[in-house]
Amino acid sequence: MSKAQKLWLLFTTAFTSSATANSGYAILSVMKNLFVYKHKWFTEEEMNDYIGLAQSAPGAMAVNGAVVVGYQIAGIIGAVVGILGIIIPPIIIMALVTIFYQYIVTNVYVRMFMEGMQAGVCALLLDVIIGLFTSVTKEKTIYPYILVIAGFIFVKFTDFSVFYLALGCIVAGIIKTLIMNRKAGA
Repeated sequence: MSKAQKLWLLFTTAFTSSATANSGYAILSVMKNLFVYKHKWFTEEEMNDYIGLAQSAPGAMAVNGAVVVGYQIAGIIGAVVGILGIIIPPIIIMALVTIFYQYIVTNVYVRMFMEGMQAGVCALLLDVIIGLFTSVTKEKTIYPYILVIAGFIFVKFTDFSVFYLALGCIVAGIIKTLIMNRKAGA
């Protein structure tokens, strides 16, 4: 496949997933399915790393994901093509919504369509979560399970901000890395 064909595929994938999905996770799930499983441009581990990078960078996750994946595919031009593919549909949709706002908010079919899309997005989010969790748990340790259970308990039963959960995960990651480095050095 030529570079131009790869750029076109990147653009159309980013464009169509951005136009039909309403979350960065759903868009990244579509990209993962296409670029990892169908075209085999990346390994699952590489794509999970790109998703993690997209999540950790400030800004919209879908845009960050398109930048990272686009850059890996074709450098700076790939990043630009990925960004354009992601941002053009919301711009068009917002312009149309602005023009037809009164009709849209009162239309029962639009409301039913949006509710149906929510179910599809939930399925895509679940796919991403399961994919990320299963790739992490391949290590055959209890550590990821402890973090998931502790995170669930923290969110469910405390009134603390999720910010503290994020800080706890950072500390847990640092501790795990230190322990792994110590074991590797011993």
